[in-house]
Amino acid sequence: MSALLAASFPLSTWRATIYLVAIIGFVIALKGLSSPRHARRGNLVGAAAALLAIAITFSASSVTHSTRNLGLALGAMALGTAIAVPAARMVKMTAMPQMVAIFNGVGGAAAALVSVTELLHVHSTGVSPATYEVVEAVLGVLIGCVSFAGSAIAFAKLQELMATRPIVYKGQQPINAVVGLGILGLGLAAIVTGSTAYVFGVLGLSLVLGIIFVLPIGGADVPVLISLLNSFTGLAVAASGFTLGNSLLIVAGTLVGASGMLLTRLMSKAMGRSLPNILFSAFGAVVTATGTAEGLDGKAVKSSTPEDVSVLLSYARKVVIVPGYGLAVAQAQHVVKELADSLSAKGVDVFYAIHPVAGRMPGHMNVLLAEANVPYDELKEMDEANPEMPTADVALVVGANDTVNPAAVDSPGSPIYGMPIIHADQAQHIVFLKRSMRPGFAGIDNALLFDDKTVLLFGDAKDTLQKLVAAVAVA
Repeated sequence: MSALLAASFPLSTWRATIYLVAIIGFVIALKGLSSPRHARRGNLVGAAAALLAIAITFSASSVTHSTRNLGLALGAMALGTAIAVPAARMVKMTAMPQMVAIFNGVGGAAAALVSVTELLHVHSTGVSPATYEVVEAVLGVLIGCVSFAGSAIAFAKLQELMATRPIVYKGQQPINAVVGLGILGLGLAAIVTGSTAYVFGVLGLSLVLGIIFVLPIGGADVPVLISLLNSFTGLAVAASGFTLGNSLLIVAGTLVGASGMLLTRLMSKAMGRSLPNILFSAFGAVVTATGTAEGLDGKAVKSSTPEDVSVLLSYARKVVIVPGYGLAVAQAQHVVKELADSLSAKGVDVFYAIHPVAGRMPGHMNVLLAEANVPYDELKEMDEANPEMPTADVALVVGANDTVNPAAVDSPGSPIYGMPIIHADQAQHIVFLKRSMRPGFAGIDNALLFDDKTVLLFGDAKDTLQKLVAAVAVA
């Protein structure tokens, strides 16, 4: 019976079937990740599908036909686990984008190495590689190396190992063009001759292209870049799937590539800018903000005290909390929830207005607040929150700046003009929690800070919120 079953369903059929199950798992995972409520479940489904795919891959003869291959595979998995698990557990929420960037870059490098290795393997058999095999290898190397080098620079920018502002230099575009043409020429030569020497040339120039492609992109736009590079990595993985003849890699890579491109488009829309503008405008290179308490039309900001603001909050009917990157930096998510709970206990209607690109990645604020167990129904996306802003007594802005700047609406010459914002300016009163008058990523003044309805509480957001919680308790 077992022999008959084995004849009817050979190992290759079982492997293909399990790959199909894993692919379905990846699709379900992406669907789950589209909602904060189901994101954790989606992540677990995706991880389980990946584990299943890895496990069945060990049934392939290419892995198990020699002890050496098996040992190398297990050793690489052990090393990757030893690095990834502590990194994922110890990373701060503020550092999550750069961790995504560097892990994404490693994926691109892996895809490029697979393409090169397979091409070398074909040559080692004494057979000239087919044209389509060389095309796959060139594309995998090009996309994977650009993703790796670009992600490494993005990581360095976000980690502040180098300047976060755009780095521009004379002759930048001509240099980019020369490198691009060099890659094109070497790639065509590799396809025509099948020589691996040209492929290695593509590899070297692709690393250079990845670096010079990312240098002129500023800190505010790096999250969009990371999403785009993530899409590139998916395409590189799909190319390596064609090289290996592995349907799972083709589909998984395509899913990553498509979802990354859709996310890039959504982020560009949320910033009110086109993708070419984000990639090539060196946004934020020029800082025009005064960075002082006096800056717009001779107006000065008004500062207040936690005690005075606590009275304003306690006697309000509706308070809207607008979180931003400053909240993440201060790790103040638990304290802001404590403040919201205290106000709710007093009968105040409280919710959070979430901008699509608040923080450094889409969903950054959602994940941060979910970590503090903020109920999902208290998190309202921008389009849902804005209609309620005119009826809000207080807009409490915690660490946000550009995402509430009215210049996006009423200043056609502003670099952020046209960007959708949270309309905190429509609330009856605005309270800003800021560490200093330092501008946001756009490098421009925020007129809302100088509005007659606005008061500022200077200091670390977590410390200020703790004082507000104590003051509200006795207000």
